[in-house]
Amino acid sequence: MEAAVKVQQVQQETVYRILFAISLGHFLNDCMQSVVPALFPILEQSMNLNYTQIGWIAFALNMTSSIMQPVFGVFADKRPSPFLLPIAMCLSMIGMVGLAFASNFYFVLISVLFIGFGSAIFHPEGSRVAYMAAGGKRGLAQSIYQVGGNTGQSMAPLFTAFIFIGLGQFGTIWFTIIAGVGVIVLYSVSKWYKQELVVRERLEKKQQVKDLKINKQIIFAIVLIIFLVFARSWYGAGILNYFQFYVIEKFDLSIKSAQLYVFLFMISGVFGTFFGGPLADRFGKRNILLLSMLGSVPFTLLLPHVDMALAAPLLLIIGFIIQSSFSVTVVYAQELLPGKIGLVSGLIVGLAFGMGALGAVVFGKLADLYSLQFIMLFCSSLPILGVLTWLLPSDKRVREMHAEL
Repeated sequence: MEAAVKVQQVQQETVYRILFAISLGHFLNDCMQSVVPALFPILEQSMNLNYTQIGWIAFALNMTSSIMQPVFGVFADKRPSPFLLPIAMCLSMIGMVGLAFASNFYFVLISVLFIGFGSAIFHPEGSRVAYMAAGGKRGLAQSIYQVGGNTGQSMAPLFTAFIFIGLGQFGTIWFTIIAGVGVIVLYSVSKWYKQELVVRERLEKKQQVKDLKINKQIIFAIVLIIFLVFARSWYGAGILNYFQFYVIEKFDLSIKSAQLYVFLFMISGVFGTFFGGPLADRFGKRNILLLSMLGSVPFTLLLPHVDMALAAPLLLIIGFIIQSSFSVTVVYAQELLPGKIGLVSGLIVGLAFGMGALGAVVFGKLADLYSLQFIMLFCSSLPILGVLTWLLPSDKRVREMHAEL
């Protein structure tokens, strides 16, 4: 009983310095990932790439992460490995060097694979650190952690506008400094992580741990939520990878100006991610999941038909609403599969998000066959799939299901 009390005390304490440190690591990791789409307009011109090839580069980045994240997630649940965190950042550093010197399309693909592999290693362990440091504030902790990543992703348009237009492809060499900072930060986090594992393992040995039981309802809910994240990711892939080309073609904008539109979408998503957690605590996780999809539908349907002046405010609204469920989705899935933190991270942040990268390939092919306008029209209808959220069990029902097992 005394051991159980000590474990509960350890688990209820929120360690903010570690939460902010792992969020910073998440930011640096995703900054490295965002370099890849940031280079698309540069590579399109310097290597004369078509939209299909651009789609394959995005596919290589995200599919490496999506396929490997559940694998490393299961491994992290069975055998947590703190020092994989700085190792993951080292792999991304290799990718940055490769991109700086890449001379052709295939060299770019190989470099991108290193970045994707590093991200696949980082995310399950990073999620576990955020969970362990959360204490009794899991929603807030997940928001802090995910805001770091989403902010890093939102940097892509700024990297294009203020770094790569001036320095070109070789500008990626400067991101090895970011990777170096990441190694230092994550090494520090990994030392706390290792000590925390020792403490918890020693205390939990005196407890009886119940095996997680899963019924058909839980399996259905997990599959459905992966599908919903998949649809959300397809929409994000369309905006992040192709909206810049769309506004350049439609409104005759410069590359720099076009990037700012994508940045508005991404940065508003950061705020949506942060506020989504507290809103879910107040109104329920499933309700926020539903709102984030269906609530954005009127605006996504309108976006392909408006002029340049209205595109910016619409992107701000869409980004905030559709990304408000980002951290909520992870917490909801963690409640469906308690104790499987690494696996949940792999399935929700990794597999589902990465499978959305298939959209980048499909959209690239469709853009070559038809038009960018066609891509935007197709993307605009994807949030309608959010109506399927009604089929997910309510927050109360999730708790009841585990009580019944």
